[in-house]
Amino acid sequence: MTEEKAYEPPKVWTWNKESGGRFAAINRPIAGATHEKELPVGRHPLQLYSLATPNGVKVTVMLEELLELGHKGAEYDAWLIRIDGNQFGSGFVAVNPNSKIPALMDRSGKEPIRVFESGSILVYLAEKFGAFLPTDTKTRAECLSWLFWQMGSAPYLGGGFGHFYAYAPTKIEYAIDRFTMEVKRQLDVLDRRLGEVEYLSGGDYSIADIAVWPWYGALAKGLLYGGGEFLSVQDYKNVQRWTDAIAKRPAVKRGRMVNRVSGDPASQLHERHDASDFLTRTQDKIGEPAKT
Repeated sequence: MTEEKAYEPPKVWTWNKESGGRFAAINRPIAGATHEKELPVGRHPLQLYSLATPNGVKVTVMLEELLELGHKGAEYDAWLIRIDGNQFGSGFVAVNPNSKIPALMDRSGKEPIRVFESGSILVYLAEKFGAFLPTDTKTRAECLSWLFWQMGSAPYLGGGFGHFYAYAPTKIEYAIDRFTMEVKRQLDVLDRRLGEVEYLSGGDYSIADIAVWPWYGALAKGLLYGGGEFLSVQDYKNVQRWTDAIAKRPAVKRGRMVNRVSGDPASQLHERHDASDFLTRTQDKIGEPAKT
């Protein structure tokens, strides 16, 4: 047997082959639209274009939480954007030039306002409706610190650990070890914080929890990348307690269903245009393919 030759990067990288892995067909090193496709617009002021990935779930949970509080202006239409090339349609790129879900259009004012990046959308909605973002300086700073902790940490979880553990075409021990170590460190950071407080910003549920839960809560329950046992997620007792408490919230249960295209058909609401859709339009009831 001969040893595999170590990869030596060229002086200048060129895009001359697919990257391999699950998303090879849509990965590319350039931005912009690949085709013309306008986005649909529903009857509500808020138009969400998304998919129920952890980043998408953040926003649908936030909107459902606002509606739970009685903010009628938070009514929304949620349109499904599959990550199969639809994110490169001209209409979607106009809302989010980064071609990533979720993306939001607020049509409640004289001119539409676009908001992209999940953390930005959470802050925008929290300030618009005066909810889930503390107003006193110290607690607000704590809330935003944990929100941006998640935004900065999740790429190590998804693009790092998740990619090399679950999606990469070959298993690379160094890469898996590198990102496993970082993800376990993150879980320990979170577990220590939640050993001190009930929710991340202190005593009250906030956009910090709404942002972190879809990623690290799902990870704690073994729902991301099939990596629960590998990461010994059961050892993070405070994360488990916090995860279970949030999962019981009615708005969270609804928010997880919106734009979902996998799992139990009763948990999939491909599009959401009215509160009654949760009772009448889930996939077990309509049995229709999602519109794209």
